[in-house]
Amino acid sequence: MADFNQILNAGDVDGCVVNVVVEIPTGSAHKIEWNRELAVMQLDRVEPAIFAKPTNYGFIPQTLDEDGDELDALIITSEPLPTGIFLEAKVIGVMKFEDDGEVDDKIVVVPADDRNTGNAVNSLADLPERLIQQIEFHFNHYKDLKKAGTTTVKSWGDAEEAKVVIHESIERWNNR
Repeated sequence: MADFNQILNAGDVDGCVVNVVVEIPTGSAHKIEWNRELAVMQLDRVEPAIFAKPTNYGFIPQTLDEDGDELDALIITSEPLPTGIFLEAKVIGVMKFEDDGEVDDKIVVVPADDRNTGNAVNSLADLPERLIQQIEFHFNHYKDLKKAGTTTVKSWGDAEEAKVVIHESIERWNNR
């Protein structure tokens, strides 16, 4: 497997198109994570099936969020994406999130070339309200059986706010 942090960069952040590597497909209860030291995908744990991911989940290469991991991305597609691929993705927003007191924001993206929708999704407002509710519920509760109350969705931001988060994460990567 390629070392995604060596062969990819974050992409055209100011143009709202970033590279995203898929770790977890929509509907999976497997918590698959990129192991930066070994440059491989690793099964970290198996979550209870009731907490399967409501979206594809991945990361933006050559970024570091405040929690020390690559910046997470929620990838909205009509079908699950396989672990280990990357895509060019359009930034549509950010979910401001805390996990056990640490900032762990999630950039919300869609494929940059989505001919199925005619590239109709350009902001969080273009997503079904029910999907936003499901994502928020998932992230507020997915650790409840182990450490209840340790995860909190703080707010949602637009693409401009997401770009600020991405740029800050690139800066942390460059200064590591």
